[in-house]
Amino acid sequence: MKKKLFLYVTALTFIIGNAQNNSEGPFDQLIIRGITLINGNGAPPRGPIDLVIEKDKIVKIVTVGYPGIEISSKKRPILKKGGKEINANGMFLLPGFIDMHGHIGGIAQGADWEYVFKLWLAHGVTTVREPSGRGIEYALDLKRKAKNNEIIAPRIIAYSRFGEGSKNEIKSVEDAIRWVQENKKNGADGIKFFGAEPKIMAAALKENKRLGLGSACHHAQLRVAKWNVLHSAKAGLTSMEHWYGLPEALFDKQTIQDYPSDYNYQNEQHRFEEAGKLWKQSAAPFSKHWNNVMNELISLDFTLDPTFNIYEASRDLHRARRAEWHEKYTLPSLWRFYEPSKISHGSYWHFWGTEQEVAWKENFKLWMEFVNEYKNRGGRVTTGSDSGFIYQLYGFAFIRELELLREAGFHPLEVIMSATLNGAEALKMDDQIGSIEIGKQADLIIVEENPLKNLKVLYGTGAIKLDENNEVIRVGGIKYTISNGVIYNAKKLLKEVKQTVDLEKKKENFVIKQPGVKD
Repeated sequence: MKKKLFLYVTALTFIIGNAQNNSEGPFDQLIIRGITLINGNGAPPRGPIDLVIEKDKIVKIVTVGYPGIEISSKKRPILKKGGKEINANGMFLLPGFIDMHGHIGGIAQGADWEYVFKLWLAHGVTTVREPSGRGIEYALDLKRKAKNNEIIAPRIIAYSRFGEGSKNEIKSVEDAIRWVQENKKNGADGIKFFGAEPKIMAAALKENKRLGLGSACHHAQLRVAKWNVLHSAKAGLTSMEHWYGLPEALFDKQTIQDYPSDYNYQNEQHRFEEAGKLWKQSAAPFSKHWNNVMNELISLDFTLDPTFNIYEASRDLHRARRAEWHEKYTLPSLWRFYEPSKISHGSYWHFWGTEQEVAWKENFKLWMEFVNEYKNRGGRVTTGSDSGFIYQLYGFAFIRELELLREAGFHPLEVIMSATLNGAEALKMDDQIGSIEIGKQADLIIVEENPLKNLKVLYGTGAIKLDENNEVIRVGGIKYTISNGVIYNAKKLLKEVKQTVDLEKKKENFVIKQPGVKD
């Protein structure tokens, strides 16, 4: 029965893929020929290599020659009957990317899962940790369908928001433990925290750790005065989101952020403007307290998931809202969600200007210095995008995060490792994904240009280049993303996204206009 079901799903996937002309497979055997391998574990590129995959498992990694020398057919693995091969001579092969903070669209954004998934896969994202969103049942349903190749989708790691689904507010240690146990029974992979009373946080994290689930926390400012990142890590939290709670752990001359007397948390201009001054209130880089906090977090095997990109508009609003992909790939509903508003989360442009951006540039400098040194001392740093807010578009934002890690001081190979193997380790899935090794699943990216020379070639819009005739051309854009045995044509996925956006624009007679522009 199981065999029949697998054959049916495989056939269905093949039919759907061909109907949309964006995917093929799965195949009993797949050989990718002539690639240069960037395997995700920090090793330098090597090639040409033939990679053999059988039923979504990497079974052979064969060196078939030397650069600039014609490959002898005698060295090459033989394609079995019914197998598929990809001629990737001169191209680059990377492990599939892992987005450690990826929301599956949103009702307020008007972005459904199909739109989001195509953008992710088109940018090489094959695994997504969903840190709560539309509810755990919604995420788990999509997770199941993705696993069975019933939909076009990456692998989903589904986290619940702490307290989600509870009829009453969690007010006691007993309440916290019961909820964590129920969350496990419901099939969640972990918990996303925003903070709680210390005794409740401690109890929930302890029970969650005992049950073997993952955990993440956005240390919201409403709770962080009594419970910062260091408290969480000691209590069993496995990873932090963004950076809230980290500067507070680094305070050495105060205990609470220096809020102005007229501050109001519900006013998001206040919230984000003052957050841009927070790192300057912390201990100086490489000071005793700064070093002690860093070293203790590393000793606890704690993971930083900085999501630099989601705050980039704070230091350069113009760049974020004028990104070239908005015109083609941003839905009208999503664009409206981005615009200034006093009631939309992440829309803090009440009067954002030079003073705020200068403060945030300094904020980024100090934040990046901590993250880079954390990596240098052996700490784990992963890659997350938190797309769908603050002018950051799904897929494109993930690639921008890679560029920002590079700005922070990461070597390009360290950037790739952050986006692949580090994420797999944080999810405790590094025996399955995260690097290109025999026995692991074939989560893969094929790109025609070398991303180590220019990470921009990973954007769906490619990179701008002058050719030998002085003509402006575009190069790059991921060619294929391979996930769960299916070969996705990344550029065709993007074309379908554009068609969806064009249709929505036509329905509304919509044209993107910058905020405040009436004609």
